[in-house]
Amino acid sequence: MMQHWILLSSEQVPMRWREAFPDGRAGDESTVNDAREEPYHVWVPSQWPEWEEMVARLAARGAVVCVLALQPQSGEALRALAAGARGYAHLLSPAELLRQVALVTEHQGIWMGSELLSQVVGSSFRALGGREGVKTERLGRLTERERAVAMAVAEGHSNKEVARQLDITPRTVKAHLGAIFRKLEVRDRMQLVLMLSRQTPSTPQH
Repeated sequence: MMQHWILLSSEQVPMRWREAFPDGRAGDESTVNDAREEPYHVWVPSQWPEWEEMVARLAARGAVVCVLALQPQSGEALRALAAGARGYAHLLSPAELLRQVALVTEHQGIWMGSELLSQVVGSSFRALGGREGVKTERLGRLTERERAVAMAVAEGHSNKEVARQLDITPRTVKAHLGAIFRKLEVRDRMQLVLMLSRQTPSTPQH
């Protein structure tokens, strides 16, 4: 069973985190290193001045690391992932959400809130050239409406924003996304951006 640690003093630990992980422990990095059990999951608040270095050290030792922020920001989320964190969430997230974050990250997944993820996707798309960098032949397998949804999502819009933009329901956007991912053989929004912006077609593996 995964042992959960949070790098705070006992009195600073949010009640929601305690509710999510009743057997979780609080302490500093050295306490975690001295008393840790394998496997283990460490939650690092970004309020610490050297939180990125903490994340990198803990990840290098094999911990599943998630960063918790009081004011989540896309730039900080990217830095957390670059340092080795698998998740980034609000420090005061509900217990059920924290458990979901733990489940996803403990199974090699990456967790980031949907709004932050959309911002990161949009930033990546712009960095890769935006609409001008899209290889239009990649969209040939999609319907006209699916192409519109794919481009809006790649630009960093959330499902609700895409729904408003195209005058359809969020559920319809979700259905279109499922079809887009299936037809283009990608798993998520970030892979969609990379596929649309790739400079040369991928070579099928035999």
